This record gives sequence, C-alpha cells and structure tokens, in this order.
Amino acid sequence: MSARARQDNQQAYVLHTYAFRETSLVVEAFTRAHGRIAMVARGAKRPRSAMRGSLMAFQPLSLSWSGRGEMRLLLRAEWQGGQPRLQGTALLCGFYLNELLLKLLPREDAHEQLFLDYQAALARLAPDVEPGAVLRRFEKALLRELGYALVLDRDSASGAPIDPQRSYAYELERGPVALNGASHAGLVLSGQTLLDIARDDYSNPQTLQQTKALMRLLISHRLEQKPLNSRRIFEELQQL
Repeated sequence: MSARARQDNQQAYVLHTYAFRETSLVVEAFTRAHGRIAMVARGAKRPRSAMRGSLMAFQPLSLSWSGRGEMRLLLRAEWQGGQPRLQGTALLCGFYLNELLLKLLPREDAHEQLFLDYQAALARLAPDVEPGAVLRRFEKALLRELGYALVLDRDSASGAPIDPQRSYAYELERGPVALNGASHAGLVLSGQTLLDIARDDYSNPQTLQQTKALMRLLISHRLEQKPLNSRRIFEELQQL
C-alpha cells in the first residue's frame, strides 16, 4: 500500500459518529494535518472492539487510516490523554464548536492553526466558569480561517481608524461603518467593542454581549440561515 493511501499516527479529534450497517461507525474527525476527514470504523460497535472506547469526542486521539476516496478506512484509534472531560455547560459548548466545524469546514481542507485554536478552546472550556469568551475567540478564528476575517480596526466607508467613543453599524460583506448620529435598524456596535474584539479582550460585559450578537449574525449568514441544533438545545435548556 502506498504512503499516499495510508496515514499513521495523525493528531485528531472526533467531531461526530453515526451508525454504519450493523456493527460499524462512520467517524467525522478533525485532523491537524489533513483537516476534516470521514472514515469507516469497521466493527467499532462490537463490545470487544479495540476502537469502541477510544472514539470519544473532545479527547485528543492518534488516528491511522487508509484509502483515497471520500470515505477512508479507520485502522487504529489511540487515546492520547491530557484533556479533562467536558461537563454541563462546557459539554454543550463543545458540541456547538463541533457543529460549526462540521457545517462550515470543507472536508480535506487542512487548517493547522484552527486545529490548535480548537485544542486551546477545549482546554479552556473544561475549567472556565464563563465560556462566552472561549466561544467568541474560536468563532473569530474559524471565520478567519474560512477567509472571512473581520474588519475591526477601521471604518469600512471612510478608512478612518475606529473611534472607541463612536457607534458603528456592522455590514455583513463590508465591515463597520460609522453611524454619524443616524439611527440604524441592524446590529450596532460600539467602537470600543470592535477594538476589544481585535485584541481578543472580552473582559468588558458589553463587549462580550455585543460580540455574541455579531458572531451570531456572521455565522448565520455563512450557514445561509440554517439553524444549529446545539444552539437550539442550549436555548431550550435555559428555558427550563
């Protein structure tokens, strides 16, 4: 078997698994060197399968696979350890990150920096009391890696530097535009929020709140307004 057809000991995380035939699973994995890869794990549902206990979401894995088609054959999965298990709100946030990657990241499109950003987000989610800043950093990184980096330091209409004391409308395909005192029906952000996002500083409650609204707007646009299951579940739980 050629080296191109087989990959050994690749750093990866499981994003999602689903049943395939009676005893197998399809594994959607996010790998450091190859991006998002789909693989069949033959016999993984069997009680004595070596891979049964290894294919855990949010845990660092070493995966080996073969094949060149759209669906590869998973040969081995080994848990690498070191990541605390996500629980409660952090677990729901982890499912949200995975759903973003599944719905927005094309298969076999390598994004090593995004892999490291995802890894860092999981590490921060485990102990963090307030996960909002973790999610906002990752959303920003994901948009950047997909080619939709945010304009945060200048007025897209005039080219002037962002004034922290002014208010700006954020136009989807353009960026921030100063309101000059006029009312605006869409999303309005303070200049301070834009500058805080540029620094990844979410310590100001207003910045965190406005950034959440901005990221929801931008991600919904990239998803063509298709709903996210993880977001719906989280909102329903908050209403209980």
